[in-house]
Amino acid sequence: MKKINDIEVIINNKRYTLSGYESEEYLQKVASYINNKYNEFKNRDAYKFLDSELRHIMIEINIADDYFKEKEKLKELEDENNEKSNEIFDLKHELITAQTKLHSAEKEIESLKNELYENQKKIVRLETELQEADKKR
Repeated sequence: MKKINDIEVIINNKRYTLSGYESEEYLQKVASYINNKYNEFKNRDAYKFLDSELRHIMIEINIADDYFKEKEKLKELEDENNEKSNEIFDLKHELITAQTKLHSAEKEIESLKNELYENQKKIVRLETELQEADKKR
């Protein structure tokens, strides 16, 4: 069972204690992400004129927007992965079919070689018999 990690972070110049089963590095990364969002907005002139509650709402909306965009990217990647998996499956199936046809063709070639060899022997035997028959006449 994982233990809960408590870590002190600074978000928007205020000290907080984050707790979670995730690693300390991960919790720091979350705090850093939120700080980056605050910094993005602090650099915008319009943000400076908003009241505190509206500032927080804007950041929350922005974080939610990032979340849904990443979620959509993930879905697209999963769909692309599924398509590629299906393509790989189809290619493997085609490969197996081609290998089966190749194996059958190789067997047929071997059979035809044997038949050709037997026919060549038969031709030699018949030519020999024909030459002997011609000599007797």
